[in-house]
Amino acid sequence: MARDGMMTSKMIRQSFVDHFAAKGHVIVPSSSLVPDNDPTLMFTNSGMVQFKNNFTGVDTRLQRAASVQRCVRAGGKHNDLENVGNTARHHTFFEMLGNFSFGDYFKEESLTWGWQWVTEVLGLDPARMCVTVYHDDDEAVAIWKKIGMADKDIIRIATSDNFWTMGETGPCGPCSEIFYDLDPTGQRVKGDRPGTPDEDGDRWMEIWNHVFTQFDLQKDGSMVPLKNKNIDTGAGLERVMTAVQGVFSNYDTDLFQAIIKDAGAKVGVTYGAVNESDVSLRVIADHLRAMSFLLVDGVMPSNEGRGYVLRRIMRRAMRHGNLLGMEKPFIYGMLPTLVNEMGEAYPELARGASMAADVIKLEEERFGKTLKQGMSVLDEALRDKQQGDVLAGDVAFTLYDTYGFPLDLTQDALKGRGMSVDMDGFNTEMEAQRTRARAAHKGSGDAKLDEVWFGVQDECGVTEFLGYTRLVSEGQVGALVAEGARVDALKTGETGWMVVNQTPFYAESGGQVADTGDVIWPTGKARVLDVLKVLDGVFIHKIQVTEGALNVAQGVELKVDAERRAAIERNHSATHLLFAGLREILGDHVVQRGSRQDEFVTRFDISHPKGVTKEELRQVEQWVNDRIWRNLPVVTRVIPKDEAVASGATAQFGEKYGDEVRVVYMGNPESSQMITADLCGGTHVAMTGEIGLFRFVGESSVAAGIRRVEAVTHQRAWESFATDAAALADIALTLKTKKELVGERVLDLMAKAKGAGKAAASAAAVDVGALVAGAEDVGGLKFVGAVVEGADANALRDAALGAKGTLGSGIVLLASEMDGKSAFVAAVSDDLLGRVKAGDLVNAAAATVGGKGGGRPELAQAGGAAGDLVAALGAGRQVVARR
Repeated sequence: MARDGMMTSKMIRQSFVDHFAAKGHVIVPSSSLVPDNDPTLMFTNSGMVQFKNNFTGVDTRLQRAASVQRCVRAGGKHNDLENVGNTARHHTFFEMLGNFSFGDYFKEESLTWGWQWVTEVLGLDPARMCVTVYHDDDEAVAIWKKIGMADKDIIRIATSDNFWTMGETGPCGPCSEIFYDLDPTGQRVKGDRPGTPDEDGDRWMEIWNHVFTQFDLQKDGSMVPLKNKNIDTGAGLERVMTAVQGVFSNYDTDLFQAIIKDAGAKVGVTYGAVNESDVSLRVIADHLRAMSFLLVDGVMPSNEGRGYVLRRIMRRAMRHGNLLGMEKPFIYGMLPTLVNEMGEAYPELARGASMAADVIKLEEERFGKTLKQGMSVLDEALRDKQQGDVLAGDVAFTLYDTYGFPLDLTQDALKGRGMSVDMDGFNTEMEAQRTRARAAHKGSGDAKLDEVWFGVQDECGVTEFLGYTRLVSEGQVGALVAEGARVDALKTGETGWMVVNQTPFYAESGGQVADTGDVIWPTGKARVLDVLKVLDGVFIHKIQVTEGALNVAQGVELKVDAERRAAIERNHSATHLLFAGLREILGDHVVQRGSRQDEFVTRFDISHPKGVTKEELRQVEQWVNDRIWRNLPVVTRVIPKDEAVASGATAQFGEKYGDEVRVVYMGNPESSQMITADLCGGTHVAMTGEIGLFRFVGESSVAAGIRRVEAVTHQRAWESFATDAAALADIALTLKTKKELVGERVLDLMAKAKGAGKAAASAAAVDVGALVAGAEDVGGLKFVGAVVEGADANALRDAALGAKGTLGSGIVLLASEMDGKSAFVAAVSDDLLGRVKAGDLVNAAAATVGGKGGGRPELAQAGGAAGDLVAALGAGRQVVARR
């Protein structure tokens, strides 16, 4: 046990998990701020969120658990944003200590163990505490008395403050809360115990809430006891710290003081002056925690969904920095202090701090440029106004629409002046903008924009895309459409379109095809066939129901085909490198004219006046693979379009962009590593090395001046190379040569084939009739002796056989010269073989040129050096004459 006020936040976290680990609890790490099991929540806002499936019985692996959960309340019905900085307790980001029982222990253990921790471990004075219970929960009252609480310190509450419900029906149960008296003297902070007229003061602070989930609320209002009763508790670490460290505000604990002092040092003010600068320092400290953890958990600033809430938090902190006189980025520089305070408890913060600092700095630089303009507009509009006046709605809308001021930022600025916004006027302007946008879309000629989608957009809003960081998420069906009309359900075998509030499925755009995958709910399943994006942000999923029936408002699990997405991402990222490589090798005149990336191939169309040669393709292929094998980081940032274009980022052909764009960098944009910077909303690999291998598989003409190249990556590239290698090995085996000599061997065979063709043509050109017509009578025998120009041995043989056949009875001796060598062929009719042998003839002729030959008696051939062919024929004639 530590003395009051001496325990640090690190010590209290550890003491909590140690206490409940000793009670048989499994210590579960904090989940992400982005819930993956509850599509109705924007952010994780309590410790029980990650245990939803355990509470409902879907997951039965845990009976007892405890956690220190990071939480955010800054959107939807759980929104503390406007109060942050102005009170001692409100935060956007906070940590919730909780112990949970899923059908195991119940009230007595929960209250007893909780009391032991706050009194025995933390050392809080029992005399400074009271508890509340639901007015008819006599069981809880009895347990508190057993623990040692006096009747006066047990307060029965009859309102919903002490009764938890999940919704209009479902699990519910009473609560019991522990309150701590921060100032028994009542001199420093005012207020009274809960249940009294002055309970809203800061003196009595709730530090722990125990929820006893023991009933099932019915539609008629009756409550049926649950078979398995659950425990869900939550103790805000910031509040516990305030009690333990003996201060009056959460911001005075060590959780915040180091951050506040860092902020004060950077802006040049001292905390504790009890003025507006204190408010601003508290806002900055709180919002730094929220923005940093949201960034680490994958939320990026944007104009919709979670990203919009993050941007509001960031810009509110920046405005308060501006109020303190800071006109340059500084919040990003506070990350090291935050990591020092919380990095040990949350290692993911330390790992992602560099990225978070980069994003915060970019947002500070961007918003700083418009903050002065926006505040100037606001100051001008308020010049003649006084406390209690109302700002015109159209001015608030102009600040929102033109200067990027979220409405709550304007309201926050007015709050300090005692003014408000004309919300009716603001909403009128917002509706007018929607009407203009709808009219513009109707006139665009876009076939996807059926009238039904305008109503869906009005009711459901834009879809939050989660697919940059996750492939599986929960979602809630907002609308179903079949045959151009909205329907309440799609049944087994039916095909239609589904809209959910959030999705990991990528909608086809920028050349990247849509994801496919599955939609799963407790009683059914559907296949996602295609995804489109309409009306600037509504994702419509084409689905076919394969099991059960899907109804509007159904909670579903959305699962992207992971292997297919990975293959698409590899091809898409390779396309960015390909474009850069083509410009590097072919020249800067190369411009993208179209592209498509699916799981099989990347197809890329470029402007180029002629075909891309094999050597150019080889060079580009080598260039791309070199960048792949460097394993460069792939970095994405969301920045203003004008800023992106001015920095040299390349836009995609035929794409339309909003005021903000996503820029994809191949290589670190802050170093010489950077290879490309392209405007792209697609999904990508994290490192170029994931692409593995790149290979061209096609090059063709699409139109005049437009060439198309096609390529494969990763396993398909390897398979392409492997197929060619196997074919080469087969050819080498057939040709009986080494693989590296196949080219040379093929060229040799082609040359020989060409020569054989010439010889055959020469032989076909020999006039056998003319040879026979020139026959002589030698010793009473018909003799044909002739030189045939340009014929090889085969051609001579064919000619000799032809002449012999025409003679009927006779002797033929032919000669030719090719490639510096002499060739001779002799043919003798069968009736003369007893007198003359063909071999004697060719050998006599060849002997005159230093050669020899042989063969059968009726046909023989010989060769020799180049020489006097006429003289050689004469030698053969002499052999005949002697017979």
